[in-house]
Order: sequence, then C-alpha cells, then structure tokens
Amino acid sequence: MAHFAKLGVGNIVETVEVVSNDIATTEQAGMDFLNNLYGSRDVWKQTSYNTVGGQHKLCGTPFRKNFAGIGYQYDQTRDAFISPKPFNSWLLNEDTCLWEAPIPKPTLTEEQLQNASRYVWNEENQTWDFVDNS
Repeated sequence: MAHFAKLGVGNIVETVEVVSNDIATTEQAGMDFLNNLYGSRDVWKQTSYNTVGGQHKLCGTPFRKNFAGIGYQYDQTRDAFISPKPFNSWLLNEDTCLWEAPIPKPTLTEEQLQNASRYVWNEENQTWDFVDNS
C-alpha cells in the first residue's frame, strides 16, 4: 500500500491517505487518483510508512526522511517530512530530520526498563528527569 500526505497552508500535513499499489503505480498516479476521488486539486506527497530518520525499517530505500503525520511539515528543500518541534531548545538533525535534545538522553538499565521507568525532558532546567515507575 502507498501512503500520501495532503499538504495544506505552509506545507503542513492535514491528512494521510492509503492508496493501493495497483493504483499508485507512480507518485503522480496516486496524486491524480486522490484528487479525482475528492474532486479536488490538492497537493499530495507520497510518504513511506517504513521510513524513520532517513532509514528504511525493512532495509528498503528510505523516502522523504520520515513518515508523514498530521501536523508535520513538508520541507521542499530537504524533500523531507518533519514533525512539530517538541521543545524550543531542541535542534533539527539535518541528516535524519528528527528533533534532538541539546544534551543526550541517558540510557536506562535493564532493571529500569523492566520497571517501565523513563526519562522525560525538562525544558525549564534543560535536563532529563528520571521517572521511576517501580
């Protein structure tokens, strides 16, 4: 199945639709199908469900850096879908088009993982705060 993101004002993704590969034999064919279906002249961009951070999860060819989601922005220069910025301090990784904290997230131990513990970003203090769920 092929996935297509409908772009609105500012190239913001409004919806993502699935089209059969038999119909979407090319990106243009998928776009034409959706515009005919909805009687519109919308802007659609194909997106890959298996692409995250410029890597294809099934060892295929990565496509537009990340799978598009509602609220993501399509960056024409990078030919990439970029999620909304989660915090003001985070920076865009130009290679992956993913947002990264200004300091690396600490690694959890196996015991912490089993207890469903986690780290959450504290924007005010610019730190990763440990949340112990044990």
